[in-house]
Amino acid sequence: MFSDSLGAGAQRVAAHFDAMTADMADLPVIHAMRYAVVGGKGLRGWLVLEGARLHDVSEDRALWPACAIEAIHAYSLVHDDLPCMDDDDLRRGQPTVHRKWDEATAVLAGDALQALGFELVSDPRCHPSAEVRADLTLSLARASGARGMVLGQALDMAAETAGTPLTLEQITTLQAGKTGALITWSALAGTRLAQADLAPLTAYADRLGLAFQIADDILDVEGDAKTVGKAVGKDKGRGKATFVSLLGLDAAKARADQLVTEACDALAPYGSRADTLREAARFVISRRN
Repeated sequence: MFSDSLGAGAQRVAAHFDAMTADMADLPVIHAMRYAVVGGKGLRGWLVLEGARLHDVSEDRALWPACAIEAIHAYSLVHDDLPCMDDDDLRRGQPTVHRKWDEATAVLAGDALQALGFELVSDPRCHPSAEVRADLTLSLARASGARGMVLGQALDMAAETAGTPLTLEQITTLQAGKTGALITWSALAGTRLAQADLAPLTAYADRLGLAFQIADDILDVEGDAKTVGKAVGKDKGRGKATFVSLLGLDAAKARADQLVTEACDALAPYGSRADTLREAARFVISRRN
Protein backbone atom coordinates (compact mmCIF):
# COMPACT_ATOMS: atom_id res chain seq x y z
CA MET A 1 0.00 0.00 0.00
CA PHE A 2 1.11 3.53 -0.74
CA SER A 3 0.63 4.78 2.83
CA ASP A 4 2.87 2.02 4.22
CA SER A 5 5.48 2.65 1.54
CA LEU A 6 5.40 6.42 2.20
CA GLY A 7 5.85 5.93 5.94
CA ALA A 8 8.67 3.45 5.53
CA GLY A 9 10.42 5.70 3.02
CA ALA A 10 10.15 8.70 5.34
CA GLN A 11 11.73 6.69 8.15
CA ARG A 12 14.67 5.63 5.99
CA VAL A 13 15.25 9.17 4.75
CA ALA A 14 15.05 10.52 8.31
CA ALA A 15 17.60 7.94 9.47
CA HIS A 16 19.93 8.98 6.65
CA PHE A 17 19.50 12.64 7.60
CA ASP A 18 20.35 11.84 11.23
CA ALA A 19 23.47 9.97 10.11
CA MET A 20 24.56 12.84 7.86
CA THR A 21 24.22 15.40 10.68
CA ALA A 22 25.47 13.24 13.56
CA ASP A 23 28.95 14.81 13.59
CA MET A 24 27.70 18.40 13.51
CA ALA A 25 28.17 20.74 16.47
CA ASP A 26 25.79 20.81 19.43
CA LEU A 27 24.39 24.25 18.56
CA PRO A 28 20.88 25.74 18.27
CA VAL A 29 21.22 26.05 14.49
CA ILE A 30 21.86 22.29 14.16
CA HIS A 31 18.94 21.45 16.44
CA ALA A 32 16.78 23.79 14.35
CA MET A 33 17.85 21.99 11.16
CA ARG A 34 16.76 18.64 12.59
CA TYR A 35 13.54 20.13 13.94
CA ALA A 36 12.68 21.56 10.52
CA VAL A 37 12.73 18.21 8.75
CA VAL A 38 10.59 16.38 11.33
CA GLY A 39 6.86 15.88 10.94
CA GLY A 40 6.39 16.08 7.19
CA LYS A 41 4.96 13.33 5.03
CA GLY A 42 8.24 12.89 3.17
CA LEU A 43 6.52 12.75 -0.22
CA ARG A 44 9.43 14.28 -2.14
CA GLY A 45 11.97 11.90 -0.66
CA TRP A 46 9.63 9.01 -1.31
CA LEU A 47 9.29 10.04 -4.96
CA VAL A 48 13.08 9.82 -5.26
CA LEU A 49 13.13 6.33 -3.76
CA GLU A 50 10.23 5.13 -5.89
CA GLY A 51 11.67 6.55 -9.13
CA ALA A 52 14.94 4.80 -8.34
CA ARG A 53 13.13 1.51 -7.68
CA LEU A 54 11.42 1.74 -11.06
CA HIS A 55 14.85 1.92 -12.68
CA ASP A 56 16.49 -0.76 -10.51
CA VAL A 57 18.74 1.73 -8.73
CA SER A 58 19.82 0.62 -5.26
CA GLU A 59 18.25 2.37 -2.30
CA ASP A 60 21.71 2.98 -0.85
CA ARG A 61 22.30 5.44 -3.70
CA ALA A 62 18.78 6.80 -3.86
CA LEU A 63 18.82 7.82 -0.20
CA TRP A 64 21.34 10.58 -0.95
CA PRO A 65 19.13 12.61 -3.32
CA ALA A 66 16.04 11.64 -1.27
CA CYS A 67 17.59 13.17 1.83
CA ALA A 68 18.84 16.12 -0.22
CA ILE A 69 15.39 17.09 -1.48
CA GLU A 70 13.87 16.85 1.99
CA ALA A 71 16.60 19.17 3.26
CA ILE A 72 15.97 21.65 0.43
CA HIS A 73 12.20 21.48 0.97
CA ALA A 74 12.62 22.04 4.71
CA TYR A 75 14.86 25.05 4.08
CA SER A 76 12.21 26.56 1.79
CA LEU A 77 9.53 26.16 4.46
CA VAL A 78 11.69 27.65 7.21
CA HIS A 79 12.34 30.75 5.11
CA ASP A 80 8.77 30.91 3.77
CA ASP A 81 7.44 31.04 7.34
CA LEU A 82 9.58 34.05 8.33
CA PRO A 83 7.90 37.38 9.17
CA CYS A 84 9.36 38.97 6.03
CA MET A 85 7.51 36.41 3.90
CA ASP A 86 4.38 34.57 5.07
CA ASP A 87 4.81 35.30 8.81
CA ASP A 88 3.46 31.97 10.02
CA ASP A 89 3.44 30.71 13.59
CA LEU A 90 2.60 27.07 12.87
CA ARG A 91 4.12 24.45 10.59
CA ARG A 92 3.34 20.72 10.65
CA GLY A 93 1.36 21.28 13.84
CA GLN A 94 4.37 22.74 15.69
CA PRO A 95 5.76 26.25 16.22
CA THR A 96 7.70 27.47 13.21
CA VAL A 97 11.48 27.56 13.57
CA HIS A 98 11.70 31.32 14.09
CA ARG A 99 9.05 31.09 16.81
CA LYS A 100 10.74 28.19 18.63
CA TRP A 101 14.17 29.85 18.41
CA ASP A 102 14.53 33.25 16.73
CA GLU A 103 14.70 34.74 13.24
CA ALA A 104 18.49 34.63 12.96
CA THR A 105 18.57 30.93 13.85
CA ALA A 106 15.80 30.24 11.34
CA VAL A 107 17.67 32.03 8.55
CA LEU A 108 20.90 30.17 9.33
CA ALA A 109 19.15 26.81 9.69
CA GLY A 110 17.54 27.31 6.29
CA ASP A 111 20.88 28.29 4.77
CA ALA A 112 22.53 25.21 6.26
CA LEU A 113 19.77 22.89 5.04
CA GLN A 114 20.11 24.26 1.52
CA ALA A 115 23.89 23.74 1.57
CA LEU A 116 23.43 20.24 2.94
CA GLY A 117 21.12 19.34 0.07
CA PHE A 118 23.82 20.15 -2.49
CA GLU A 119 26.47 18.43 -0.39
CA LEU A 120 24.46 15.21 -0.42
CA VAL A 121 23.90 15.01 -4.19
CA SER A 122 27.53 15.85 -4.92
CA ASP A 123 28.95 13.28 -2.48
CA PRO A 124 30.76 10.40 -4.28
CA ARG A 125 28.72 7.93 -2.21
CA CYS A 126 25.61 9.12 -4.05
CA HIS A 127 26.91 7.79 -7.37
CA PRO A 128 30.39 6.78 -8.61
CA SER A 129 29.97 8.79 -11.82
CA ALA A 130 30.95 12.46 -11.54
CA GLU A 131 28.75 13.11 -14.58
CA VAL A 132 25.67 11.75 -12.82
CA ARG A 133 26.42 13.73 -9.66
CA ALA A 134 26.91 16.88 -11.69
CA ASP A 135 23.57 16.30 -13.44
CA LEU A 136 21.80 15.88 -10.10
CA THR A 137 23.47 18.98 -8.69
CA LEU A 138 22.81 21.21 -11.71
CA SER A 139 19.19 20.11 -12.04
CA LEU A 140 18.61 20.62 -8.30
CA ALA A 141 20.09 24.13 -8.51
CA ARG A 142 17.75 24.98 -11.38
CA ALA A 143 14.70 23.48 -9.65
CA SER A 144 15.34 25.23 -6.34
CA GLY A 145 16.65 28.58 -7.56
CA ALA A 146 15.56 31.52 -9.69
CA ARG A 147 14.41 29.23 -12.51
CA GLY A 148 12.19 27.17 -10.20
CA MET A 149 11.07 27.39 -6.58
CA VAL A 150 12.56 30.80 -5.76
CA LEU A 151 11.11 32.21 -8.98
CA GLY A 152 7.67 30.98 -7.95
CA GLN A 153 8.03 32.46 -4.49
CA ALA A 154 9.19 35.80 -5.92
CA LEU A 155 6.24 35.93 -8.34
CA ASP A 156 3.90 35.12 -5.45
CA MET A 157 5.28 37.92 -3.27
CA ALA A 158 5.27 40.41 -6.16
CA ALA A 159 1.63 39.67 -6.92
CA GLU A 160 0.69 40.12 -3.28
CA THR A 161 2.57 43.43 -3.08
CA ALA A 162 1.00 44.72 -6.30
CA GLY A 163 -2.48 43.76 -5.13
CA THR A 164 -3.46 42.76 -8.65
CA PRO A 165 -5.12 39.33 -8.93
CA LEU A 166 -3.27 36.89 -11.16
CA THR A 167 -4.79 35.19 -14.18
CA LEU A 168 -5.12 31.42 -14.32
CA GLU A 169 -2.15 31.23 -16.68
CA GLN A 170 -0.03 33.36 -14.38
CA ILE A 171 -0.86 31.38 -11.26
CA THR A 172 -0.17 28.12 -13.10
CA THR A 173 3.29 29.42 -14.05
CA LEU A 174 3.88 30.65 -10.49
CA GLN A 175 2.97 27.34 -8.90
CA ALA A 176 4.93 25.30 -11.44
CA GLY A 177 7.94 26.97 -9.85
CA LYS A 178 6.95 27.39 -6.23
CA THR A 179 5.54 23.90 -5.68
CA GLY A 180 6.02 21.91 -8.86
CA ALA A 181 9.75 22.32 -9.51
CA LEU A 182 10.92 20.37 -6.46
CA ILE A 183 8.26 17.69 -6.93
CA THR A 184 9.35 17.19 -10.54
CA TRP A 185 13.02 17.02 -9.53
CA SER A 186 12.14 14.44 -6.88
CA ALA A 187 10.35 12.19 -9.36
CA LEU A 188 13.22 12.44 -11.84
CA ALA A 189 16.15 11.90 -9.46
CA GLY A 190 15.98 8.12 -9.73
CA THR A 191 15.82 8.36 -13.51
CA ARG A 192 18.89 10.59 -13.47
CA LEU A 193 20.72 8.07 -11.28
CA ALA A 194 19.92 5.40 -13.88
CA GLN A 195 20.69 7.73 -16.82
CA ALA A 196 17.35 6.72 -18.33
CA ASP A 197 14.62 8.51 -20.33
CA LEU A 198 13.21 11.43 -18.34
CA ALA A 199 10.06 11.96 -20.42
CA PRO A 200 7.49 9.65 -18.74
CA LEU A 201 8.19 10.76 -15.19
CA THR A 202 8.47 14.40 -16.26
CA ALA A 203 4.92 14.25 -17.62
CA TYR A 204 3.77 12.46 -14.45
CA ALA A 205 5.48 14.84 -12.02
CA ASP A 206 4.51 18.08 -13.75
CA ARG A 207 0.85 17.12 -13.40
CA LEU A 208 1.34 15.79 -9.89
CA GLY A 209 2.91 19.07 -8.75
CA LEU A 210 0.04 21.15 -10.09
CA ALA A 211 -2.54 18.81 -8.57
CA PHE A 212 -0.68 19.07 -5.25
CA GLN A 213 -0.97 22.87 -5.28
CA ILE A 214 -4.64 22.81 -6.20
CA ALA A 215 -5.19 20.42 -3.29
CA ASP A 216 -3.36 22.89 -1.03
CA ASP A 217 -5.64 25.69 -2.20
CA ILE A 218 -8.67 23.51 -1.47
CA LEU A 219 -7.33 22.69 2.01
CA ASP A 220 -6.93 26.41 2.69
CA VAL A 221 -10.69 26.71 2.15
CA GLU A 222 -12.01 23.44 3.56
CA GLY A 223 -9.36 22.41 6.11
CA ASP A 224 -8.87 23.35 9.74
CA ALA A 225 -5.58 24.37 11.30
CA LYS A 226 -5.46 21.43 13.72
CA THR A 227 -5.74 18.86 10.92
CA VAL A 228 -3.72 20.70 8.29
CA GLY A 229 -0.95 21.62 10.72
CA LYS A 230 -0.70 25.26 9.65
CA ALA A 231 -2.89 28.34 9.40
CA VAL A 232 -5.78 28.11 6.94
CA GLY A 233 -7.94 30.75 5.29
CA LYS A 234 -4.98 33.10 4.84
CA ASP A 235 -5.25 33.27 1.05
CA LYS A 236 -8.80 34.59 1.13
CA GLY A 237 -7.93 36.99 3.92
CA ARG A 238 -5.18 38.49 1.78
CA GLY A 239 -7.33 38.61 -1.34
CA LYS A 240 -4.83 36.27 -2.96
CA ALA A 241 -5.60 34.62 -6.30
CA THR A 242 -5.65 30.83 -6.04
CA PHE A 243 -6.98 28.02 -8.19
CA VAL A 244 -10.08 27.99 -5.98
CA SER A 245 -10.68 31.74 -6.23
CA LEU A 246 -10.23 31.66 -10.01
CA LEU A 247 -12.02 28.42 -10.85
CA GLY A 248 -14.41 27.95 -7.95
CA LEU A 249 -14.22 25.06 -5.50
CA ASP A 250 -15.96 22.43 -7.61
CA ALA A 251 -14.07 23.28 -10.79
CA ALA A 252 -10.76 23.28 -8.89
CA LYS A 253 -11.51 19.79 -7.61
CA ALA A 254 -12.42 18.66 -11.13
CA ARG A 255 -9.17 20.11 -12.49
CA ALA A 256 -7.16 18.28 -9.82
CA ASP A 257 -8.93 15.03 -10.71
CA GLN A 258 -8.13 15.55 -14.39
CA LEU A 259 -4.46 16.20 -13.63
CA VAL A 260 -4.22 13.01 -11.58
CA THR A 261 -5.75 11.00 -14.43
CA GLU A 262 -3.20 12.50 -16.84
CA ALA A 263 -0.37 11.81 -14.39
CA CYS A 264 -1.39 8.17 -14.09
CA ASP A 265 -1.68 7.82 -17.86
CA ALA A 266 1.89 9.10 -18.25
CA LEU A 267 3.11 6.06 -16.31
CA ALA A 268 1.92 3.62 -18.98
CA PRO A 269 5.49 2.68 -20.08
CA TYR A 270 6.12 1.22 -16.61
CA GLY A 271 2.98 -0.91 -16.48
CA SER A 272 1.95 -2.28 -13.09
CA ARG A 273 5.38 -1.51 -11.60
CA ALA A 274 4.23 2.10 -11.29
CA ASP A 275 1.01 1.34 -9.40
CA THR A 276 2.35 2.85 -6.18
CA LEU A 277 3.11 6.08 -8.01
CA ARG A 278 -0.48 6.05 -9.26
CA GLU A 279 -1.65 5.66 -5.65
CA ALA A 280 0.56 8.60 -4.71
CA ALA A 281 -1.15 10.79 -7.30
CA ARG A 282 -4.58 9.88 -5.95
CA PHE A 283 -3.38 10.50 -2.40
CA VAL A 284 -2.30 14.05 -3.28
CA ILE A 285 -5.86 15.17 -3.99
CA SER A 286 -7.51 13.20 -1.18
CA ARG A 287 -5.15 14.24 1.67
CA ARG A 288 -6.44 16.24 4.60
CA ASN A 289 -3.10 17.80 5.59
